[in-house]
Amino acid sequence: MSTAKPATSASPSSPPNPVAAVRHFNRFYTRQIGVLREGLLQTQFSLTEVRVLYEIANRQNPSASELARDLALDPGYLSRLLRGFIVRGLVEKSSDSRDRRQSRLYLTGKGAETFAALNARQDQEVAAMLEAIPPSELSRLLKNMRSIENILARDSEESRAPYLLRSHCPGDMGWVVQRHGALYWQEYDYDERFEALVAEIVAKFVQHFDPKREHCWIAERDGENVGCIFLVKKSKTVAKLRLLLVEPSARGLGIGRRLVSECVRFAHQAGYKKITLWTQSELHAARHLYEEAGFRLVKKTQHDSWSRSDLVAEVWDLKL
Repeated sequence: MSTAKPATSASPSSPPNPVAAVRHFNRFYTRQIGVLREGLLQTQFSLTEVRVLYEIANRQNPSASELARDLALDPGYLSRLLRGFIVRGLVEKSSDSRDRRQSRLYLTGKGAETFAALNARQDQEVAAMLEAIPPSELSRLLKNMRSIENILARDSEESRAPYLLRSHCPGDMGWVVQRHGALYWQEYDYDERFEALVAEIVAKFVQHFDPKREHCWIAERDGENVGCIFLVKKSKTVAKLRLLLVEPSARGLGIGRRLVSECVRFAHQAGYKKITLWTQSELHAARHLYEEAGFRLVKKTQHDSWSRSDLVAEVWDLKL
Protein backbone atom coordinates (compact mmCIF):
# COMPACT_ATOMS: atom_id res chain seq x y z
CA MET A 1 0.00 0.00 0.00
CA SER A 2 1.33 3.43 -0.93
CA THR A 3 2.05 5.79 1.92
CA ALA A 4 1.99 8.96 -0.23
CA LYS A 5 -0.54 11.48 0.89
CA PRO A 6 -3.05 12.65 -1.72
CA ALA A 7 -2.98 16.32 -2.72
CA THR A 8 -5.46 18.32 -0.72
CA SER A 9 -7.06 21.65 -1.35
CA ALA A 10 -6.86 24.50 1.11
CA SER A 11 -9.18 24.16 4.06
CA PRO A 12 -12.10 26.57 4.41
CA SER A 13 -10.16 28.38 7.14
CA SER A 14 -7.06 28.89 4.96
CA PRO A 15 -6.40 32.48 3.92
CA PRO A 16 -7.36 33.20 0.29
CA ASN A 17 -4.68 33.36 -2.36
CA PRO A 18 -4.31 37.15 -2.90
CA VAL A 19 -3.36 36.84 -6.57
CA ALA A 20 -6.26 34.54 -7.34
CA ALA A 21 -8.66 36.78 -5.41
CA VAL A 22 -7.62 39.91 -7.32
CA ARG A 23 -7.82 38.13 -10.68
CA HIS A 24 -11.26 36.78 -9.79
CA PHE A 25 -12.44 40.31 -8.90
CA ASN A 26 -11.00 41.69 -12.15
CA ARG A 27 -12.88 39.10 -14.21
CA PHE A 28 -16.10 39.77 -12.31
CA TYR A 29 -15.92 43.55 -12.62
CA THR A 30 -14.90 43.39 -16.26
CA ARG A 31 -18.11 41.48 -16.97
CA GLN A 32 -20.10 43.98 -14.91
CA ILE A 33 -18.94 47.05 -16.81
CA GLY A 34 -19.14 45.34 -20.17
CA VAL A 35 -15.68 46.15 -21.52
CA LEU A 36 -15.54 42.73 -23.19
CA ARG A 37 -18.02 43.94 -25.79
CA GLU A 38 -16.46 44.41 -29.20
CA GLY A 39 -17.43 48.08 -29.22
CA LEU A 40 -17.37 49.99 -25.95
CA LEU A 41 -20.70 51.64 -25.00
CA GLN A 42 -22.32 50.11 -28.12
CA THR A 43 -20.19 52.30 -30.41
CA GLN A 44 -17.37 51.70 -32.89
CA PHE A 45 -14.78 52.79 -30.29
CA SER A 46 -12.56 50.35 -28.43
CA LEU A 47 -11.76 50.70 -24.74
CA THR A 48 -8.27 52.01 -25.56
CA GLU A 49 -9.65 54.59 -28.00
CA VAL A 50 -12.06 55.90 -25.38
CA ARG A 51 -9.24 56.09 -22.82
CA VAL A 52 -7.13 58.16 -25.23
CA LEU A 53 -10.05 60.48 -26.09
CA TYR A 54 -10.73 60.91 -22.37
CA GLU A 55 -7.14 61.93 -21.65
CA ILE A 56 -7.03 64.40 -24.54
CA ALA A 57 -10.34 65.91 -23.39
CA ASN A 58 -9.25 66.21 -19.75
CA ARG A 59 -5.69 67.42 -20.17
CA GLN A 60 -4.29 70.70 -21.38
CA ASN A 61 -3.15 69.74 -24.90
CA PRO A 62 -1.07 66.64 -24.06
CA SER A 63 1.66 65.29 -26.32
CA ALA A 64 1.63 61.78 -27.78
CA SER A 65 4.68 60.82 -25.73
CA GLU A 66 2.90 61.87 -22.51
CA LEU A 67 -0.13 59.75 -23.41
CA ALA A 68 2.01 56.74 -24.31
CA ARG A 69 3.87 56.99 -21.02
CA ASP A 70 0.89 57.55 -18.73
CA LEU A 71 -1.41 55.01 -20.42
CA ALA A 72 1.40 52.44 -20.86
CA LEU A 73 0.76 52.22 -24.61
CA ASP A 74 3.22 51.27 -27.33
CA PRO A 75 4.18 54.54 -29.10
CA GLY A 76 3.74 52.98 -32.54
CA TYR A 77 0.28 51.68 -31.69
CA LEU A 78 -0.72 55.03 -30.20
CA SER A 79 0.58 56.84 -33.30
CA ARG A 80 -1.64 54.71 -35.56
CA LEU A 81 -4.60 55.27 -33.28
CA LEU A 82 -4.07 59.06 -33.33
CA ARG A 83 -3.76 59.09 -37.12
CA GLY A 84 -7.14 57.40 -37.27
CA PHE A 85 -8.63 60.07 -35.01
CA ILE A 86 -7.16 62.81 -37.21
CA VAL A 87 -8.54 61.24 -40.40
CA ARG A 88 -11.98 61.04 -38.78
CA GLY A 89 -11.79 64.71 -37.79
CA LEU A 90 -11.83 64.06 -34.05
CA VAL A 91 -8.32 65.24 -33.12
CA GLU A 92 -5.90 67.86 -34.41
CA LYS A 93 -2.24 68.62 -33.72
CA SER A 94 -0.50 71.91 -33.07
CA SER A 95 3.21 72.67 -32.68
CA ASP A 96 4.58 73.07 -29.17
CA SER A 97 5.89 76.62 -28.90
CA ARG A 98 8.53 75.51 -26.39
CA ASP A 99 9.68 72.33 -28.14
CA ARG A 100 9.16 72.08 -31.90
CA ARG A 101 9.91 68.37 -31.78
CA GLN A 102 6.66 67.86 -29.91
CA SER A 103 3.10 68.21 -31.15
CA ARG A 104 0.21 69.03 -28.85
CA LEU A 105 -3.12 67.24 -29.22
CA TYR A 106 -6.62 68.63 -28.80
CA LEU A 107 -10.16 67.64 -29.69
CA THR A 108 -11.87 69.30 -32.61
CA GLY A 109 -15.45 70.48 -32.29
CA LYS A 110 -16.57 67.15 -33.72
CA GLY A 111 -14.23 65.34 -31.33
CA ALA A 112 -15.57 67.23 -28.31
CA GLU A 113 -19.14 66.45 -29.34
CA THR A 114 -18.29 62.78 -29.88
CA PHE A 115 -16.57 62.49 -26.52
CA ALA A 116 -19.41 64.26 -24.71
CA ALA A 117 -21.85 61.71 -26.14
CA LEU A 118 -19.58 58.81 -25.10
CA ASN A 119 -19.15 60.27 -21.64
CA ALA A 120 -22.89 60.75 -21.20
CA ARG A 121 -23.60 57.21 -22.40
CA GLN A 122 -21.08 55.81 -19.95
CA ASP A 123 -22.76 57.74 -17.13
CA GLN A 124 -26.10 56.26 -18.19
CA GLU A 125 -24.75 52.70 -18.29
CA VAL A 126 -23.15 52.99 -14.86
CA ALA A 127 -26.33 54.56 -13.47
CA ALA A 128 -28.33 51.64 -14.86
CA MET A 129 -25.93 49.18 -13.21
CA LEU A 130 -26.32 50.92 -9.85
CA GLU A 131 -30.07 51.46 -10.06
CA ALA A 132 -31.02 48.17 -8.41
CA ILE A 133 -28.67 48.65 -5.44
CA PRO A 134 -30.39 49.82 -2.22
CA PRO A 135 -29.12 53.23 -0.97
CA SER A 136 -27.45 51.79 2.13
CA GLU A 137 -25.54 49.21 0.09
CA LEU A 138 -24.66 51.79 -2.57
CA SER A 139 -23.08 54.00 0.08
CA ARG A 140 -21.03 51.05 1.34
CA LEU A 141 -20.02 50.14 -2.21
CA LEU A 142 -18.77 53.66 -2.97
CA LYS A 143 -16.77 53.84 0.25
CA ASN A 144 -15.19 50.45 -0.44
CA MET A 145 -14.30 51.49 -3.97
CA ARG A 146 -12.60 54.57 -2.59
CA SER A 147 -10.67 52.36 -0.16
CA ILE A 148 -9.45 50.24 -3.07
CA GLU A 149 -8.26 53.37 -4.87
CA ASN A 150 -6.46 54.67 -1.81
CA ILE A 151 -4.66 51.40 -1.11
CA LEU A 152 -3.62 50.57 -4.69
CA ALA A 153 -2.57 54.13 -5.56
CA ARG A 154 -1.26 55.35 -2.22
CA ASP A 155 1.67 57.19 -3.85
CA SER A 156 -0.22 58.74 -6.76
CA GLU A 157 -1.22 62.39 -6.96
CA GLU A 158 -4.89 61.47 -7.02
CA SER A 159 -4.68 59.44 -3.82
CA ARG A 160 -3.09 62.41 -2.03
CA ALA A 161 -5.97 64.70 -2.99
CA PRO A 162 -8.03 65.40 0.15
CA TYR A 163 -11.31 65.13 -1.74
CA LEU A 164 -12.94 63.55 -4.80
CA LEU A 165 -15.42 64.84 -7.37
CA ARG A 166 -18.33 62.77 -8.60
CA SER A 167 -21.63 63.13 -10.42
CA HIS A 168 -24.80 63.60 -8.39
CA CYS A 169 -26.85 60.68 -7.10
CA PRO A 170 -30.14 60.36 -5.19
CA GLY A 171 -30.03 62.32 -1.94
CA ASP A 172 -27.56 64.93 -3.17
CA MET A 173 -30.19 67.44 -4.30
CA GLY A 174 -31.70 67.66 -0.83
CA TRP A 175 -28.23 68.29 0.58
CA VAL A 176 -27.59 71.06 -1.97
CA VAL A 177 -30.78 72.88 -0.98
CA GLN A 178 -30.32 72.43 2.77
CA ARG A 179 -26.68 73.53 2.84
CA HIS A 180 -27.30 76.58 0.68
CA GLY A 181 -30.13 77.60 2.97
CA ALA A 182 -28.13 77.08 6.17
CA LEU A 183 -24.79 78.53 5.05
CA TYR A 184 -26.16 81.62 3.33
CA TRP A 185 -28.27 82.38 6.41
CA GLN A 186 -25.25 81.99 8.71
CA GLU A 187 -22.80 83.91 6.54
CA TYR A 188 -24.93 86.50 4.70
CA ASP A 189 -28.31 86.64 6.50
CA TYR A 190 -30.23 85.38 3.45
CA ASP A 191 -33.58 84.11 4.72
CA GLU A 192 -35.58 81.04 3.70
CA ARG A 193 -36.66 82.65 0.43
CA PHE A 194 -33.11 82.13 -0.82
CA GLU A 195 -33.42 78.45 0.08
CA ALA A 196 -36.67 78.34 -1.89
CA LEU A 197 -34.88 79.80 -4.92
CA VAL A 198 -32.22 77.09 -4.70
CA ALA A 199 -34.94 74.44 -4.45
CA GLU A 200 -36.54 75.78 -7.65
CA ILE A 201 -33.21 75.65 -9.50
CA VAL A 202 -32.51 72.11 -8.32
CA ALA A 203 -36.02 70.90 -9.19
CA LYS A 204 -35.76 72.29 -12.71
CA PHE A 205 -32.35 70.66 -13.16
CA VAL A 206 -33.65 67.22 -12.13
CA GLN A 207 -36.91 67.43 -14.08
CA HIS A 208 -35.31 68.59 -17.35
CA PHE A 209 -31.83 67.05 -17.02
CA ASP A 210 -29.94 66.72 -20.32
CA PRO A 211 -26.77 64.67 -19.58
CA LYS A 212 -25.12 65.65 -22.87
CA ARG A 213 -25.41 69.36 -22.10
CA GLU A 214 -25.71 69.59 -18.31
CA HIS A 215 -23.91 68.26 -15.28
CA CYS A 216 -23.72 68.48 -11.49
CA TRP A 217 -20.49 67.86 -9.60
CA ILE A 218 -20.42 66.90 -5.93
CA ALA A 219 -17.17 67.26 -3.96
CA GLU A 220 -16.85 64.56 -1.33
CA ARG A 221 -14.37 64.27 1.52
CA ASP A 222 -14.15 61.33 3.92
CA GLY A 223 -17.56 60.15 2.74
CA GLU A 224 -19.26 63.53 3.33
CA ASN A 225 -20.47 66.07 0.77
CA VAL A 226 -18.41 69.26 1.03
CA GLY A 227 -19.09 71.12 -2.22
CA CYS A 228 -21.13 71.35 -5.41
CA ILE A 229 -21.56 73.17 -8.69
CA PHE A 230 -24.00 72.90 -11.61
CA LEU A 231 -23.71 73.63 -15.33
CA VAL A 232 -27.12 73.98 -16.99
CA LYS A 233 -28.31 74.76 -20.49
CA LYS A 234 -29.55 78.31 -21.07
CA SER A 235 -29.65 78.12 -24.87
CA LYS A 236 -28.05 76.11 -27.67
CA THR A 237 -24.82 78.11 -27.39
CA VAL A 238 -24.91 79.45 -23.81
CA ALA A 239 -24.49 77.50 -20.57
CA LYS A 240 -25.11 78.80 -17.06
CA LEU A 241 -22.93 78.09 -14.04
CA ARG A 242 -25.03 77.76 -10.89
CA LEU A 243 -24.97 76.88 -7.18
CA LEU A 244 -21.25 76.88 -6.41
CA LEU A 245 -20.79 76.00 -2.74
CA VAL A 246 -17.90 74.79 -0.59
CA GLU A 247 -18.36 73.89 3.06
CA PRO A 248 -16.35 76.04 5.52
CA SER A 249 -14.56 72.92 6.79
CA ALA A 250 -13.25 72.17 3.27
CA ARG A 251 -12.23 75.63 2.14
CA GLY A 252 -8.61 76.22 1.23
CA LEU A 253 -8.20 72.82 -0.44
CA GLY A 254 -8.73 74.06 -4.00
CA ILE A 255 -12.21 72.54 -4.28
CA GLY A 256 -13.91 75.70 -5.55
CA ARG A 257 -11.24 76.23 -8.22
CA ARG A 258 -11.55 72.61 -9.34
CA LEU A 259 -15.35 72.79 -9.51
CA VAL A 260 -15.25 75.90 -11.70
CA SER A 261 -12.58 74.28 -13.90
CA GLU A 262 -14.74 71.19 -14.40
CA CYS A 263 -17.64 73.37 -15.50
CA VAL A 264 -15.50 75.15 -18.08
CA ARG A 265 -14.07 71.87 -19.37
CA PHE A 266 -17.50 70.27 -19.72
CA ALA A 267 -18.89 73.35 -21.49
CA HIS A 268 -16.06 73.17 -24.02
CA GLN A 269 -16.79 69.50 -24.66
CA ALA A 270 -20.54 70.10 -24.99
CA GLY A 271 -19.95 72.74 -27.68
CA TYR A 272 -21.15 75.84 -25.86
CA LYS A 273 -19.82 79.23 -26.99
CA LYS A 274 -20.28 81.04 -23.68
CA ILE A 275 -20.83 80.43 -19.97
CA THR A 276 -22.74 82.99 -17.94
CA LEU A 277 -23.43 83.22 -14.22
CA TRP A 278 -25.34 85.35 -11.73
CA THR A 279 -23.83 86.11 -8.34
CA GLN A 280 -23.69 88.76 -5.61
CA SER A 281 -20.93 91.35 -5.20
CA GLU A 282 -20.29 90.34 -1.57
CA LEU A 283 -19.37 86.76 -2.46
CA HIS A 284 -15.70 87.69 -2.73
CA ALA A 285 -14.19 84.20 -2.74
CA ALA A 286 -16.48 83.01 -5.54
CA ARG A 287 -15.90 86.18 -7.58
CA HIS A 288 -12.15 85.63 -7.31
CA LEU A 289 -12.53 82.10 -8.67
CA TYR A 290 -14.64 83.31 -11.59
CA GLU A 291 -12.15 86.03 -12.48
CA GLU A 292 -9.26 83.59 -12.19
CA ALA A 293 -11.04 81.23 -14.63
CA GLY A 294 -11.38 84.01 -17.20
CA PHE A 295 -14.91 85.26 -16.51
CA ARG A 296 -15.51 88.99 -16.92
CA LEU A 297 -18.02 91.17 -15.09
CA VAL A 298 -20.58 92.51 -17.59
CA LYS A 299 -23.48 93.86 -15.51
CA LYS A 300 -24.41 95.08 -12.01
CA THR A 301 -27.89 95.59 -10.54
CA GLN A 302 -28.97 96.68 -7.05
CA HIS A 303 -31.84 94.71 -5.56
CA ASP A 304 -33.72 93.89 -2.34
CA SER A 305 -34.01 90.16 -1.72
CA TRP A 306 -33.99 87.50 1.01
CA SER A 307 -34.34 90.05 3.88
CA ARG A 308 -31.43 92.15 2.55
CA SER A 309 -31.89 95.65 1.06
CA ASP A 310 -28.26 96.32 0.12
CA LEU A 311 -27.50 93.60 -2.42
CA VAL A 312 -25.74 94.08 -5.75
CA ALA A 313 -26.29 91.32 -8.28
CA GLU A 314 -23.62 90.71 -10.91
CA VAL A 315 -23.55 88.91 -14.25
CA TRP A 316 -20.24 87.39 -15.31
CA ASP A 317 -19.52 85.87 -18.76
CA LEU A 318 -16.81 83.63 -20.17
CA LYS A 319 -16.41 83.29 -23.95
CA LEU A 320 -15.26 79.81 -24.98
